[in-house]
Amino acid sequence: MDIDISDNDLGFEQEVLREPFKLKGWLRYLDHKRDGPARTLSIIYERAVKNLPGSYKLWKQYLDHRSGLLEKLNPLTNADEYRKVNLCFERALLLLHKMPRLWIDYGKFMCKQADPTAARRVFDRALRALPVTQHERIWPIYLKFVRRVGGVTADRVYARYLQVWPEESELWIDWCVEQRRWREACVWLVRVLNSVMFRSPRGTTPFQFWNQLAMIIRNQPEETKDLDSEGVLRDGISRFSDQVGELWTALASHYIALGRFEQARDIYEEAIRSVATVRDFTMVFDAYAEFEEAAISAEMEAEVRDASKSEKGFLEIAQDRQMTLDLRLLRFERLMDRRPFLVNDVVLRQNQNNVQAWLKRAQLWDARKQAIIETFDKAVETVVPYKASGGTLAEIWLAYARHFVDKPSEMRRVLDRAVAAPYKAVSELVDVYIAYAEAELAWDNPDGALMVLTRATAVPKASKPTVDYRDDSLPAQHRVFKSLKVWSMVVDLEESLGTVESTRLAYDRMLELKIATPQVVVNYATFLQDHGYFEDSFKVYERGIDAFGYPVAVELWTIYLKRFVDRYRGDKLERARDLFEQALEKCPERYAKPIFLAFGKLEEDHGLARRALKVYERATQGVPRAERLEMFQYYVAKTASMLGVPATRAIYERGIEELPDKQALLLAMDFAQTERQLGEIDRARALYAYASQFADPRVDPGLWTTWHEFEVQHGNEDTFKEMLRIKRSVQARFNTDAHNLAAMEIEQKNEAKA
Repeated sequence: MDIDISDNDLGFEQEVLREPFKLKGWLRYLDHKRDGPARTLSIIYERAVKNLPGSYKLWKQYLDHRSGLLEKLNPLTNADEYRKVNLCFERALLLLHKMPRLWIDYGKFMCKQADPTAARRVFDRALRALPVTQHERIWPIYLKFVRRVGGVTADRVYARYLQVWPEESELWIDWCVEQRRWREACVWLVRVLNSVMFRSPRGTTPFQFWNQLAMIIRNQPEETKDLDSEGVLRDGISRFSDQVGELWTALASHYIALGRFEQARDIYEEAIRSVATVRDFTMVFDAYAEFEEAAISAEMEAEVRDASKSEKGFLEIAQDRQMTLDLRLLRFERLMDRRPFLVNDVVLRQNQNNVQAWLKRAQLWDARKQAIIETFDKAVETVVPYKASGGTLAEIWLAYARHFVDKPSEMRRVLDRAVAAPYKAVSELVDVYIAYAEAELAWDNPDGALMVLTRATAVPKASKPTVDYRDDSLPAQHRVFKSLKVWSMVVDLEESLGTVESTRLAYDRMLELKIATPQVVVNYATFLQDHGYFEDSFKVYERGIDAFGYPVAVELWTIYLKRFVDRYRGDKLERARDLFEQALEKCPERYAKPIFLAFGKLEEDHGLARRALKVYERATQGVPRAERLEMFQYYVAKTASMLGVPATRAIYERGIEELPDKQALLLAMDFAQTERQLGEIDRARALYAYASQFADPRVDPGLWTTWHEFEVQHGNEDTFKEMLRIKRSVQARFNTDAHNLAAMEIEQKNEAKA
């Protein structure tokens, strides 16, 4: 191992000779010779590892150097060189056998050589030498190697691997699939699916495993025929009731591939009757139809072949084939005809309380009346009222009844059953009773319709008149008598076909049960008026007012008072006044305005002008503050028309005094305009001056513009200057007020922060 030592190497040589067991000296020397001849570098590495045989760093660099030199050399023609490097790895592992990186490099290096046995032994030694926690670094390389080698070696290595890492069973399954070992792949898939503890590292779901198993069974029937394929797939079907289309078709395809066609057909029939989703049904049905089409095509081809032969025996065979073909065609047509019913079955299996699905099923039977009746009977027995979806149980009953629209007795029988059936909501029972009554009317039997509604509105023995209509804890039959919809139909029929007394009884009963609405009250009163019972109609209004209170009472009072005045005009003036006083007595301010106006109109038309003005004066205090300006203006207008314009001054003065500033400003401007019309220029100027205290020139320029125009028309230099002086003083006051308000707000904020 002689090497040429140059002058540049002397310092490094002296250092390593002086301190041969110091790693840094060797590393500096090696780094210095890195670009030199490979042989020289190898000799220095040998000297270094001889002095420091336990240095992982030196051995790693040395082995990388030696293996790198052979990277482009063929291991077959340079076997000796490869063996020398193998020996270097062996020497390194004598002391460094716990270093997984060296074992990995050694294993990869051995994989390049044409000696699989030696490579396998290296990997086995690595697994024995390293702790179990580091085996996961060796196995991926080892498995990659045995997949390349294959054969018994791969089987045994995988068996050992799965003992340690059973959750990696997918690797073995993939290997079996690659090697077309279908039976063993199925066995392991079943084992994985039966393992409660198994969790796929890849995130594969159990359903995906089942699909893979189904695919193998379907595509490799001969390889898997000794397995219990049906039992395995049925187990999967029982586990995944909503995603079983693939499994059912796989099972049927398995029997088709084995030539067991009748058994495949039985599987398809069972599948389309048991799948729970439309998606699975579509998958199975399409496969079933494709199977039948293929069978028909095969029969037709066979028939064509037999038809070309004229021998007697072949003719008999052809006749048999024609019969078979006809049978298959008939079976296929029947399958297609059954499809809508089968789809409907799937929907009902998902939810037997699906109302629309039951109605659709009845429609599918078309003209087969007995089947329709059986469907409706089954529907009303099956649907649970409180779980009905997509509609109500009442819809089914009504559709059932309409099926017998041309048979009154049968329709009555169905509707009698319907009104006794339980319902989720009382509104459903109401719809049934209404439909029942309308059917009687359609048969020109109004008495029958009234009898039906009488049944509906009768208080059951088990109930009370005070029962709460919205109490869902009670059966619908115990509450339907308080249905406004039913009673409305009753009074409509009574008004059209009954007597006045019977109609009054119906309306009175609605009021007693406290189910009448304001519109019902108005309708009742209108009915009585139309038949000349005016006083009775007024009593109805009073009952309605007592029942509803405000704000509904305002509308009733308005109609009541109008009709009373229209009826008696001025004949019963005192009574009318009493009614208006009653209306205003408890009326909230926000609803009082129309009543005050109607009261004033009564006095104008039939009473005294002074009394009318008194009413309007009361109105200025009896309406909301926001409406008082409008009421004062109305009061002024009425006073002017009745007593003359001068009489309005007192009203203006009171209004300006009582109203808020903004409203007082507007009323004062109206007052000033009135004085101008009367020629009272000084009074108008005084009013503008008084109103100016409410008008900030920046916010309310209207007053100042009007005053300016007024002075231009009627004033002089002194009055104009006085207007400007007042304007400046008002503006200054508003500025001061704004400044004070801002200062107060700042002070309050500071106090809040403190």
